Order: sequence, then structure tokens, then C-alpha cells
Amino acid sequence: MDTNLHHRMQVINTMLLEMASGNFFYRIERNSENDDIEALILTLNMLAEEIQDTIVHQGYVNTDQTNLDIVQMSFILDEKGIVQMVNQLACNILSCLYDDIIGNDFENFLTEESTIKWSATWKQLIKKEIFDTSIGLYFKSKGNLIIPKIAYISTFHDFTINEKRILITVIHHSNFRNQLDADLKQRVIKDDKLTSERKEKSNKPKIRLSFEDIRKIREGHDIIINNLESDFPSLKDFALQIGTNEFKLKYGFKELYGTTVHRFLMQERLRKAQMLIQYSDVPLKSIAYMVGFKSMPHFSRSFKKRYGYTPSALRKNSISSEKDS
Repeated sequence: MDTNLHHRMQVINTMLLEMASGNFFYRIERNSENDDIEALILTLNMLAEEIQDTIVHQGYVNTDQTNLDIVQMSFILDEKGIVQMVNQLACNILSCLYDDIIGNDFENFLTEESTIKWSATWKQLIKKEIFDTSIGLYFKSKGNLIIPKIAYISTFHDFTINEKRILITVIHHSNFRNQLDADLKQRVIKDDKLTSERKEKSNKPKIRLSFEDIRKIREGHDIIINNLESDFPSLKDFALQIGTNEFKLKYGFKELYGTTVHRFLMQERLRKAQMLIQYSDVPLKSIAYMVGFKSMPHFSRSFKKRYGYTPSALRKNSISSEKDS
């Protein structure tokens, strides 16, 4: 399959998965192609926009309900535009690990078009002592999905280090009724849990995950898949990033996916390596580093333990199959 075509289909698949999980703020970047795939991309973008507008609009037309504004993404930059602080939800939305955002240029998380707009705004704010404005920016996730947002920008002075700082805040509008419904579900689940515990004869009551716990663990699952090449943080730090604790992360991940976090990470790294060995001509050593292994011997041992054959044997077999066909 053509590389460009494969990339476009992969982005469409990612977009569909995000929409299926309830995230309608993503968009796919358009290009100059005039084919059926581009028509599908246009339809998906329009569908996501209409669903998002409908959800937000309900908060305005239903006057007996209150709109709730939620800080979705928040960044603090230094005078060079380097990210010094980012909230955990921004990491989840961008499908990036916390350490992959901190210390990087803010521009790296914008599309090329938005980078130009951001540069023009940056020239203005860096000259002024006090600066407040809002601009429309297109953020890009690690999966190459586009996230259109209105960013509110303010400058302030950090007297502890005597330097200017830039605060970027992205607000998401939500119907307050949704929050009330979520709170009601939490109370019902909590009451049901207490009732079950009273009936339980064992001194160790069974743990039940809330809807919010499940959502956070699923976000952690997606972050792992999108960062196979990165050094994985400790379970405690990773749990904090997705907004839970280490115990719930370990228990919930095992309940949802039937395996531990580290075992899942290893399985996904080896699965990706298997695909690259079979369907690309990338050197085996490069593949090992691409999926997060620090040495070729460790990669080979882990691969053989998982599949029963070495990476070199699979590559040799794949090459032989291509020659025969």
C-alpha cells in the first residue's frame, strides 16, 4: 500500500476510535487530494463538528440548565516559548507523556498553519509587559489528529525568578446537566457498593470502578499505545498523570484488559516490532529502538520468548516470501 494512502487510512481509523469514545473535538487535516478518501475525511470532520456544536448548543437553548466551562488544556511557557507546566488532561488529549511535553517548544504541538499565527502573536506578547488575547489554534495529537480550539493567552511575572511567564488556557463548554448526571451515577454506584459490602461475608470487599475510573484507565491505555518508543514512567507517576492512584491503575487495568500495565506495554512493543519486521525494510536494530528497547540482545530475547522465533528469522522468512510471490 502507498505510504501516503496508508497514513491517511491510519488517521481516519484513529479519528473513528476517538469519536467512538465520545471525543468529538478532533479533526483530520485536509490536503490537495481529490479522491474518495478525501471526501470521507470531509464528511467525518463535518459530522464531528455538527455533533460537537449540538452538544454545546444544548447548554444555551435549555435555559433551565446551566453551562459549565471546563479548563481542558493549560500550559505555562517561559520567555523562549518552552513549556514549563502542562495539566494532565492536555497530556491525555495530545496522547503524549508528561515528560514529552515539558521542556519542548509550544509550537511543536501546533499544526504548520497555526505555528505561523502563533509566531505573529508571540512577537506582540513578548514586547509587552501585560498582554491578554485569544486566538484560534489547531493543536495536533501524536496520532496526527487536529484539535481546533480557542486559546486564551495571558502574561504574568514570576517574581521568584524575575521572569515573564505566558499562561495558555483552553476552555471547553459543557452542559452542567451532564455533570449533574455524572454525579448522580457516582452516588448510585457508591450506594450500591456500600450495600454489596454489607452483604459480603469476606473482610476484603470487592473493588468497583466508577465510570470516571474506567475513562481514566482507557486514556492511559491510549497513551501507552502512542508512546511505545518512550521510556515509561513509574506506575505512580503515570497514575498521577491520568488522574488516579497507583492501586486503581493496576487493579483497573487488569480488570479492563486482563493483564498488567507493564505486560501490556511489552506485548504492544513486540506486536509493533513484528509488524515492522514483516512489512518494512527498516533494520532490526532501528526497529528495536523504535519500540522502546535499549539493546538488541534484550529485544531478541524478549521477541523469541513471545513468539517462539527470533526477529532475524522472521525477517529472513518475510524476504523469502516476497521473492517466492
